[in-house]
This record gives sequence, C-alpha cells and structure tokens, in this order.
Amino acid sequence: MKTFNGLDEFEQAVGTHLGYSEWHTITQAQIDLFAEATGDHQWIHVDPEKAAIGPYGTTVAHGYLTLSLVPKLVWQIYTVAGVRMGVNYGSNRVRFPAPVPVGSKLRAGAELLELSRGPQGAQATVRVTIEREGGDKPACVTETLSLLVA
Repeated sequence: MKTFNGLDEFEQAVGTHLGYSEWHTITQAQIDLFAEATGDHQWIHVDPEKAAIGPYGTTVAHGYLTLSLVPKLVWQIYTVAGVRMGVNYGSNRVRFPAPVPVGSKLRAGAELLELSRGPQGAQATVRVTIEREGGDKPACVTETLSLLVA
C-alpha cells in the first residue's frame, strides 16, 4: 500500500497510476449473499445448473457486486495520512465491459485523475479499473469521487 503524507503530496500524484490491490476470488457464496442483500436472484447469478447451459457456462457475479468491491480493493492500494476521514461521494461513470464468472480472481488498479482543493479538504477523482485474471477486458471501470476531510 502506498501512503501519501497529506493532501499536498497526494496532489502531486495527479495523473499517475497509484498501484494495484491484491487478488480477490469471487465465490458462489459471495454471489448468493449479494443476491439476498439486493433481491436480485436472476438465474445467471444464483442457479449453477441453469447457468451451466447459459452463455458463460457458469454463474457470474452481479455487476454491482463487482462495483461494491471498489472500497475493499482501493483501501489496499493507497491511503492519505493527515486527513480526518474520507467519504464516498459517488461515481462519474460506471461500466461493466466483461462478465465475472464464479471463481474469477479480480484486482483493482487506481489512477488519480484530479484533486480539487477546498476549505474543508479535497475531492479526489480516481479511475478504478477492476481486472479479471486472464481476462482481455476489464470487469469494471469507474471514476470514483471521494471527499477527503482535512
């Protein structure tokens, strides 16, 4: 994990790639728990028998499950010391270019696109790309917005 010593040092990283998270394996249990939490029980996610004859040959993770891993994975990439807290402010864009079959290993890469300073701290725009081991396209690409309170 990379630690930036304050907002000034973090601001110097605008336009750079911040690193990668560790790999995270998607399990059927995780997919099933996400389905329970969201009420999205579509067969492609939760019915291994039916999914076996479907387009991917197995169940696949919900796109929003993949997106929900962003905080867990990004926390492994970087932190900014000297701020009181960081708050999720939203996302500018979210895309799911490729499916995530059960058993896939995912990791996130992060690039600091922008840091807008204000009296209370800063707003960071970070492009997060979640890639699947062995995949030719990302599983998810999003521009996250975070408020860093000084």
